[in-house]
Amino acid sequence: MTRRGQYAKGAAKREEILSVALDVVAEFGCRSASNREIARRVGLTQPGLMHYFGSREELYMAVLKARDARDVAEHWVGKPNFEGFLDVIEHNTRVPGLVQLYVEFSAEASIGKHPAHEYFVERYAWARDLSVQSIRTAQESGEFGPNIDAEVIADIIVATADGLQQQWLLDRSIDMVARLRAVWNGVAALSHLGPTAGGPSDG
Repeated sequence: MTRRGQYAKGAAKREEILSVALDVVAEFGCRSASNREIARRVGLTQPGLMHYFGSREELYMAVLKARDARDVAEHWVGKPNFEGFLDVIEHNTRVPGLVQLYVEFSAEASIGKHPAHEYFVERYAWARDLSVQSIRTAQESGEFGPNIDAEVIADIIVATADGLQQQWLLDRSIDMVARLRAVWNGVAALSHLGPTAGGPSDG
């Protein structure tokens, strides 16, 4: 087999592993998901699995990135607005293991030397940009008025979503979508009133 053929075969196997790992982590959670189970489902030994991913942390980082790519393709591309964002949150309620992985790694990433540190720095910037885009879209449609600081509100939306996910892991009765929609509707109402919502006061 040529080197190009070997590379293509290796890339395809890596994608297969990621797809299976997404399912296994979603089903069992990051603490209970085992390399053995992932390897079994893709027809590899555990050492064979580590040939494609040097460590468990590297595999889980790839799982988080694959999760983001899938969520964007399935929920955001067709609805690049707040409704698309809510679709992602609603989907998260069906994959608690992936939510657990995200919450745990995002907390651990605050430690500068953690492997996930740079990923989450970049991811939060990306998530804020998507939220700003949603807010601009809402302003263009008239749902939001002009009296709003889009970047400040985007930070609030992202922080609210992350905080709700952590609470939801402890109490599944929490309706994350309803609470996020309530925050959004409250901001929409304020955005048509007075000075800029979320911005500096004139006083």
